[in-house]
Amino acid sequence: MAIPDFQTLMLLLLKSLSDGKEHHLGEIIEKVCLEFRLTDQERRALLPSGKQAVIDNRVGWARTYLFKAGLIESPRRGYHKITQKGSQVLDDEHNRIDIKFLERYPEFVEFRTIKKEQSDDTWVNQIKVSKKIEEVTPDELIEDGFNSIQASLGQELLNKIRENTSSFFEKVVKKLLEGMGYGEGKITGQSGDGGIDGYIYQDKLGLDKILFQAKRFGEGTPVTPSMLRDFIGTITTSDASKGVFITTSRFPKDAEEIISRCPKTLKLIDAPKLIKLMIEFNIGVST
Repeated sequence: MAIPDFQTLMLLLLKSLSDGKEHHLGEIIEKVCLEFRLTDQERRALLPSGKQAVIDNRVGWARTYLFKAGLIESPRRGYHKITQKGSQVLDDEHNRIDIKFLERYPEFVEFRTIKKEQSDDTWVNQIKVSKKIEEVTPDELIEDGFNSIQASLGQELLNKIRENTSSFFEKVVKKLLEGMGYGEGKITGQSGDGGIDGYIYQDKLGLDKILFQAKRFGEGTPVTPSMLRDFIGTITTSDASKGVFITTSRFPKDAEEIISRCPKTLKLIDAPKLIKLMIEFNIGVST
């Protein structure tokens, strides 16, 4: 069984407090897991942030909404009990408790009220509260929205790089590697250099350096195995100890097998990894 949404959990949570005693939130979560027969994998499933279990988060928000409606109370930290109002709800034998049901309570309406500008009809029309939105917790909505923004930003960065020149991309790669703390870089700026686009000097004297190659390709043009083999050959015969091959596209399926034959350290960075690093180290973006 899939992990139930937080509104589905509201009635069961209230029923778990029907004895009028105080119960710890952990105890309530355990009851929910047993009632819905969640597997160990479902119990361990985490939010995208990796900081909290999905079921813990959803039970927590179901608890919050019931609390705001006055159906349960928290006599001490981490413990909850049903209120007289909550007991009346159970006596009336409702089949479901959800946001729409809770809106009959003034306390909950106040909690949910958001000040809106009456004149901003365009904004109001654009915001559609879908069934999906009502099924997830605010934390999940925030994380989902954050991930969507990150994905949109990443695609915009890729488009900007692909629309620009190869020399521009080489400068981006140099700035990224410098921003990651590998050292001071230099663009070769010339052809016939074994396919190497630049160097990163890891020490002041330039005794330890990283070679990098930057391929500005579209999504439909992957790096070929021959390009990787050529890069390996160049690194092997050079005085550099490491190499980085960065592309705005992707590598062939057997890329890891190919680079495993290189006697020196070689890292591959494809489009998704590139964008993630650029955002993480504020290259081409601002906080």
